[in-house]
Amino acid sequence: MGRALAEAFPEAQRVFADADAAFASEASSPRSLSTLCFEGPEAELMLTEITQPAILTASIAACRVLEARGIRPSFVAGHSLGEYSAHVAAGTIGFGDAVRLVRRRGRYMQEAVPVGVGAMAAILGAELDVVQRACDEAAQGEVVSPANINAPGQIVIAGHAAAVQRASERARALGAKRAIPLSVSAPFHCALMAPAEARLEPELRDLLAASPLVPVVANVDAQPKREAWAAIDALVRQVSAPVRWADVVQRLASEGITTYVEVGPGAVLSGLVRKIHKDARVVQFGSPDDLGTIVAACSTSAEN
Repeated sequence: MGRALAEAFPEAQRVFADADAAFASEASSPRSLSTLCFEGPEAELMLTEITQPAILTASIAACRVLEARGIRPSFVAGHSLGEYSAHVAAGTIGFGDAVRLVRRRGRYMQEAVPVGVGAMAAILGAELDVVQRACDEAAQGEVVSPANINAPGQIVIAGHAAAVQRASERARALGAKRAIPLSVSAPFHCALMAPAEARLEPELRDLLAASPLVPVVANVDAQPKREAWAAIDALVRQVSAPVRWADVVQRLASEGITTYVEVGPGAVLSGLVRKIHKDARVVQFGSPDDLGTIVAACSTSAEN
């Protein structure tokens, strides 16, 4: 992950070197973060406290390559962990601080709920009101709620494992097309994450943060954050609140955004954006081969 970018662009290579230094300051792994990204082993890379700084680093490496070529965003946003990448890109928080913080974020989220107690499931083919009703009717004193409102007809729920199963069955009974259990290490973005939020909050509020250079549209309320205090407050609340990604993209569209560039590994968000903002131009930058497409798309957007 990110190796091709690091080998092709010195800007990306420097990001990985900076990440290694920040990661080593509190790492328990004998391997550097860049080694884990480039070589694995996959089992260690998939640990939440490793995955989060790894994805952050690969995303910022791609971002720095674009910045070096004069490609800078008018707005930024990210899905869950990606909101931290968005704030690094916007200058709200420093990259080294973010690497250290998201590693602890991953550990706190993992430790908030014992393995096997929580679960998540994707509910497909049902709108939010139906999914919320299914959760309300299935809770029976346990936690289950919408966690990721990703796109029309694609909502992820999270909570206690049994409650998630009951809500999945109820959603199907109410007309959902499918309910797919997700392979996750913890039930993210629900009330069960309150202990993780409480541990992370003082560390977030102690950060040296600056007002973003460009607005960051937050997961928690889909509102652009233009001041440091508002950005940090949104990151605190994000831990146990649902990710309102559909609303985030709709807000970006309302601000006149027509071209979206997804940076980093994978293209999941590109697919979601296409479902939400159907007439937008969506491109993804994760390897050197993508650069020409990005430059052309952004040049066309600037001309329009």
